[in-house]
Order: sequence, then structure tokens, then C-alpha cells
Amino acid sequence: MKNFWRFVFRKSLPAGSLCRLDCAVLGLGDSSYPKFNFVAKKLHKRLMQLGASVLLPVGLADDQHDLGADGVIDPWLTSFWERAQALYPTPAGQSLISVDEPLPPRYVFRFLDDVTENRADRRRVPEPPISPSQTHTFPGRVVSNKRVTHASHFQDVRHIEFDITGSDIEFTAGDVVMMRPCNTPEDVEQFCQLLRLDPDRQFTLSPTNYSVPARLAQPCTVRHLVESFLDIAAVPRRSFFELLATFATNELEREKLSEFNSAQGQDELHAYCNRPRRTALEVLTDFPHTTAELSVDYLLDLFPEIQPRSFSIASSLLAHPNRIQILLAVVHYKTKMHLPRKGLCSSWLASLDPTQGDVYVPLWVKKGSMKFPKDPYSPVIMVGPGTGVAPFRSALQERIAQGKTANVLYFGCRSQSKDFYCSSEWEEMEKAGQLTLFTAFSRDQVGRPGFTHTHTHTLHSNGWVSLSVYCSKCFHLTISGDLTAEEINTIPWFRYQLRKCVKYY
Repeated sequence: MKNFWRFVFRKSLPAGSLCRLDCAVLGLGDSSYPKFNFVAKKLHKRLMQLGASVLLPVGLADDQHDLGADGVIDPWLTSFWERAQALYPTPAGQSLISVDEPLPPRYVFRFLDDVTENRADRRRVPEPPISPSQTHTFPGRVVSNKRVTHASHFQDVRHIEFDITGSDIEFTAGDVVMMRPCNTPEDVEQFCQLLRLDPDRQFTLSPTNYSVPARLAQPCTVRHLVESFLDIAAVPRRSFFELLATFATNELEREKLSEFNSAQGQDELHAYCNRPRRTALEVLTDFPHTTAELSVDYLLDLFPEIQPRSFSIASSLLAHPNRIQILLAVVHYKTKMHLPRKGLCSSWLASLDPTQGDVYVPLWVKKGSMKFPKDPYSPVIMVGPGTGVAPFRSALQERIAQGKTANVLYFGCRSQSKDFYCSSEWEEMEKAGQLTLFTAFSRDQVGRPGFTHTHTHTLHSNGWVSLSVYCSKCFHLTISGDLTAEEINTIPWFRYQLRKCVKYY
């Protein structure tokens, strides 16, 4: 894309260089932004300058439209195809594919007869790659999985440790560990029952115009495909209903699916799917006749691949060699749906119990955007409410191991007795003169009744203490979690000091 953009906007291009090009431009944007669809408008204008024949006025899709971006996209595409077909008619003997007919699948399943999965193979730990990456992950063994919030606290937060011995993984404070979760065994079984698939049956994929995903071994079992690859627990998008509707033979189901696939039906779709966070698997159960007609060849077209999740690393290799630790908030909430909604990755990780046997999680590490100064005398002020303190735990362990003791941490949570993460560690660092700690507990009553000691109160009342020590130096302020720079900038004096001497990352 960059090369195309540079080429099109070269000043040396003559005015008629694109005189033989027929084109149309459709932009996706949001009119609440000042430069609404700026790129689409600029490209459209430049193509006309170079002599291109524009088939349609530039399409400016707007998320603020009553029907969303689809309110512009749908009629624009209809006009585009009418215009394109008029200029470039279908060759003799060929016809256009009906909108009710699905496009050919990207892959064709070839089931292997009389070959089923060996359960012992599933328990075998894969050989680790030389350099762990997204396509070649390292099987990190779960060493511990402990809840760090009080049992009475509404939020389940876990401290999970992984053994990465033999991986050659290296990381520094601020880096993130990537993990790709699995669907629950219950969901996998239900999915296979709905589509009448044998989970232990093996198959190979014959691609049409695509390469086989590197993560899918050939041959592969249906269980592995559904458990580790297909995101059946995601909230489906409009394209899901568009493809599903092509298999509908039941009149009522086809009518409803077509409504969800139309621009006019997006409010209904939002109320059905997005607002209650209904999953793709639950949609299949609501449309049983259509699900029964679904061809297995379209599974990889219908369901997206499970995407990896990232977690700030909460430990340092200097303090915990061959270990990666994370702080994980388990996502669990209720909607109008009968069953509570759960975060796929957080619930999966929380369910892993290393006391019942060896458990492995495929993982790899990526460089993070958070940086810390190399100068041993440069002070660091860290603001990390809640689980946002995770990268600062890593940074503190690393800096203290390197002899860097000019550390200030602002930590905030709801209650000192329920979700004060790593409190004993901060206390030990304070006693050793390696850390200055300021805390705020938003649900604990301090002083007179009705007064809540919040994060902002702590920054305002104690900010001068740390800044008075470091304002003569160039210190680093790093923020992680829910507290934003704008919240700090509401304090005039603090803002003045930040403008003078903070290197903000």
C-alpha cells in the first residue's frame, strides 16, 4: 500500500498517465473526526488528476450514519456492480453467481477413512522450536495458577507462572507474552453434535486459491480444528449471517438471516448479537435447520481463526530465571443471555490446574511499547492501577537487580484487603530503600464517613513529595492500566511539572 501511495503521488507522473484506467474509490470513516475520509477523498482527486475514468462519485462510508457504514456501502456497491457490468459484460457462456449462492469454499475437506485420533498423541508435548514465534510457539508449562484477590471480591484475578526452560526466550520489562486460547471441551462437543461431525476423525485440507494455515497440521482431527483454530465463541459479524443464509432452506430462518444481512437489519442484528454478546455457537443452535444444511467445507470461511491474546509480563528474568509470570483478570459478566458471558482466553487460563498434572500453554514473546531508562541514576515514576501494575512489577524486579533504586510507584485498587496485588513485595522493597510507594483504595473509607481516597487524591496530595525529590532531574513517568495522561493533566501544578521535565512514554 505504501509503495502504491508513493507511486500515485509522484510529481513526475504526467497528467494523462492513467487515462486507460477505470476506477472507483470507497472510503471507510467516521464523520465525528475532523478529517473525515481524508484518504479516500485525496486518492479520488489524485486519480482524476492523472486522467483516470471514475465510474462513480467517491463513496464516503460513515459510522455515524443511522444504518452505520453499511448505509453507504450497500447502495454504493450495488451501483458499482451495475456500472461495471455495463462496461464489462459477462463473457458468452458464463453467468453471474447469484447472491443466494455461496462462493466456492477456500478449502475442501478430505476425510481419511478408518483413521481416528490417538488420544496419547494429544497428551504428547510437542518439540519446542528453536525460536518461538506466532507460527512456531513454545509449550510453556504452567507452574502455578493462584487467585490473588480475596474470595469475597467480585473480580477473580490470577497470578500465573510458566516454565520456559529450553526456549531461549529473552525479554525485558515492558514486553508482552502472546497466547492463543482454546475453546472449552463442552463447546467443542456441542459444535460437533450440531454439525454431526466425529471429533476424532482425521482430514486433510485441499486449498483452492489459498495456502493451508501453518498452524493446522496435515492430517488434522476435527477436534483439534474446533478446539484450537475456529473461533466459535466469538460474537459473529454480518458476513457470518451472509454466508449462513446461503445454506438456509427453512423459510423462516432464511428470512431472519437475510434481515440480519441487510443494512436495514443492523439494529436488529445488534440487539440479537452484539448487545447480549451472543456467540457464533449459540447462533447455530438458534438456526437448527440451517446448521443441519451447513457444508463442512465452509467451516474456515464461516468462522475466523482464534486470535492470540497479549499479556504484560509481570516478572523479570533477572529475578525469576526461566519463568514468565502474568497478572490475569478473568472476564466474567452477565447479559440477558441465560449463561454468563466469559472471556475465552482468561477463562481458559484460569481453568488450568497444574496440580492435576502437567499443563502446557503455547506462547511466544513480543517486544512491548513501554520503555524504561538505561541510566541508573534516572528516576522512574510509575502509575499502575489494578492489573496495570503488571509491567511495573517486571520493571521493579529488573531495575532493583541492576542496582537502580530511584523508583516511585503509584498503585490504586478498590480495597486494601481484597485486591492489593503484590502488597508484600512492595513492602519488602520499601523496607530495603528500593521503592517509594503511594496507594489509593477507592472503596475504603478514610477519615470521616463519606470520604473516598481515590487515585486523584493520592496524586494530588503526594505528587509534590516525589516531584520535589526529582524535579531537579530528568525523570521518566510511565502509565499503565486505566489511568490516563489526561487525568493527571487535570492537576495544574502536576501538568506544569510534566511539561518541564517529564519524558512521557
